[in-house]
Amino acid sequence: MVPLTAIVLTLDAARHVEECLGTLGWADERVVLDGGSRDGTRALALRAGARVHTRAFDTFARQRNYALALARGDWVFFVDADERVCAELAAEVRAGVADTTHRGLWVPRRNIILGGWVRHGGWYPDHQLRVLRRGYARYDERRPVHEVPSVAGSTGYVSAELLHLNYERLPDLWRKQWRYARQEALGLCWRAVPARPHSFVLQPAREFQRRYLALGGWRDGWRGLLLATAMAAATLATYCFLAQMQCDPRRGRGAPLPDPDATEERVAPRR
Repeated sequence: MVPLTAIVLTLDAARHVEECLGTLGWADERVVLDGGSRDGTRALALRAGARVHTRAFDTFARQRNYALALARGDWVFFVDADERVCAELAAEVRAGVADTTHRGLWVPRRNIILGGWVRHGGWYPDHQLRVLRRGYARYDERRPVHEVPSVAGSTGYVSAELLHLNYERLPDLWRKQWRYARQEALGLCWRAVPARPHSFVLQPAREFQRRYLALGGWRDGWRGLLLATAMAAATLATYCFLAQMQCDPRRGRGAPLPDPDATEERVAPRR
């Protein structure tokens, strides 16, 4: 056993993986779980000194649970390939895992989107529960994306920020949101949430209002408007995918999981 394992989930992340792993050299172990990259990601991760495993990607929650089982550390720190860990954050994480008070730590994230820091619309400080005590945390696999682990115990916060080089190009935004929308729809399908006719209008409208007005996205100028529009479009796509899955269960990869308490939920795809 080692004190802390840094885990990076990858899928065609050759553009980022080496630099990301370079900011994790302070960890006792670095593990990359690759979802089936075709761009040389695994070779680059091996060259950077990481222990590399492969599991065909299906959902984010399942990937993270699988990665938890691979780690040798008492603690794990999940970092995405397009994220960077500064020295201040590394020191705070080290101090946090040495303290026995908590079994999970929330990390604030600074999103750099299309070349600029986005401070409103729910994008900052964008806390992520990424530092977890192994054996006390697990991801709910009925929520395949935008996953947050359940932690048996208290959680705390660090103040140093995780830098997220998010959506560097406009095609990245649309491609990722399309992918997240399908994952979100899969989770709703498993939880037996219906795609009602009014959902196709009200849910995207609510998401735009939430992002642009309630959370102040308008303060970020054209980026705020673009992102609020993109999130509303992703919400519409989610319900379109959900309707397809409910008409044809094969699209939902099998029968929905039972959930007697399921009710219609507002979805807000974001990464």
